[in-house]
Amino acid sequence: MNKPSPLQNMVQAPSLPGPHQGYMPGFGNDFETEALPGALPQGMNSPQKCEYGLYGEQLSGTAFTAPSHQNERTWCYRIRPSVKHSHRYIRIDVPYWKSAPHIVDDVVSLGQYRWDPLPHSDQPLTWITGMRTMTTAGDVNTQVGMATHVYLVTESMVDSYFYSADSEMLVVPQDGKLRFCTELGIIDIGPKEIAILPRGLLYRVEVLEGPCRGFVCENYGQKFELPSRGPIGANCMANPRDFKAPVAAFEDREVPSEVTVKWCGQFHATQIDQSPLDVVAWHGNYAPLKYDLRTYCPVGAVLFDHPDPSIFTVLTAPSGQPGTANIDFVLFRERWMVAENTFRPPWYHKNIMSELMGNIYGQYDAKPQGFVPGGISLHNMMLPHGPDKEAFEKASNANLGPDKLDRTMSFMFETRFPQHLTRFAGQEAPMQHDYIDCWTDIEKKFDGTAGRK
Repeated sequence: MNKPSPLQNMVQAPSLPGPHQGYMPGFGNDFETEALPGALPQGMNSPQKCEYGLYGEQLSGTAFTAPSHQNERTWCYRIRPSVKHSHRYIRIDVPYWKSAPHIVDDVVSLGQYRWDPLPHSDQPLTWITGMRTMTTAGDVNTQVGMATHVYLVTESMVDSYFYSADSEMLVVPQDGKLRFCTELGIIDIGPKEIAILPRGLLYRVEVLEGPCRGFVCENYGQKFELPSRGPIGANCMANPRDFKAPVAAFEDREVPSEVTVKWCGQFHATQIDQSPLDVVAWHGNYAPLKYDLRTYCPVGAVLFDHPDPSIFTVLTAPSGQPGTANIDFVLFRERWMVAENTFRPPWYHKNIMSELMGNIYGQYDAKPQGFVPGGISLHNMMLPHGPDKEAFEKASNANLGPDKLDRTMSFMFETRFPQHLTRFAGQEAPMQHDYIDCWTDIEKKFDGTAGRK
């Protein structure tokens, strides 16, 4: 369905291209944008009186004293300070959204897991009520680790808003299109795109084309950043200019509304008398972003051998231990395969990292069967995995000319922490209980004869 936004009083910067008056390019850039001329102070952050009777308010994504190259904050000039709400917070229950540590002993035995797509629901589900947590890792209270979710959204939030004090959210749509109406502007995303929603940013989620399904990586730790390219140099992989931040847009609406906050794994709601999306102008480097995954430029072997899948990292969230991420977001998209005398699909391995994969569309080269669009697999730390027999035999006997891996896009949320299943993942989600059987017919080929191919 094509459902128009209920924003009736949205004011946007004029004469900018794009569906919502444009986006501003650049990962980590320092942006400035105003929806009314002169609303943004110049040469200072906190004037005695702001233009238009606005209030100055800072949103800080790091400690005030973080090193300058890591310090992230945005100054907002808004109609009302966000502290203005008419009721105390009330604890509410959001039963399917879980946070780490969340260990359920009676879910299912250890193993390699795979799920069919969660079916679309005929229930009215919003961004909050439609979130289904699959795994949790680390500890939300000490701000390390992550959780993975599947969202099923069938209806827009109306006079209802949300923010997470716990986490940065990486959103990966698989079906349908969503609009994020945030304090700092509007972001629309659909399949083959992602959005990054910073910790503490308030927003409303609307359905543009539904029903909607997708994946969410909830990052409790340090913010996502672009990985170091090292010897790759200045170009390729994800380029900063392809990340887009929204221009300023605001609502001036007096209407009873609800704000829900996720804090230390708990959910609390309060009532306010107005739309909180009332930021008329802002400047800073702490902002939501969207990114088109089709602009990711993969690199790889051009002669022999299969490089480590880390070469496909789009974003990484550091852990404090160099080279070992709290989370890596890895993309397996269309690309040419040209390596000579090489087994080209992912090899068999055990990994200290835990790998949750999702299929956005197409066929994944290591699993021709069973891993379908919308599906998920989980290979936890130090559990062996790799190609099934069909993929192994095809790759082992293929004519190794240049070959285009086409019409495919899968991703991985990889973390240094073990990912624990929720009760929903183990008992309600459509788990493929025969997944382990995909390796049972792998043949013994060893016969003691040297030179056998």
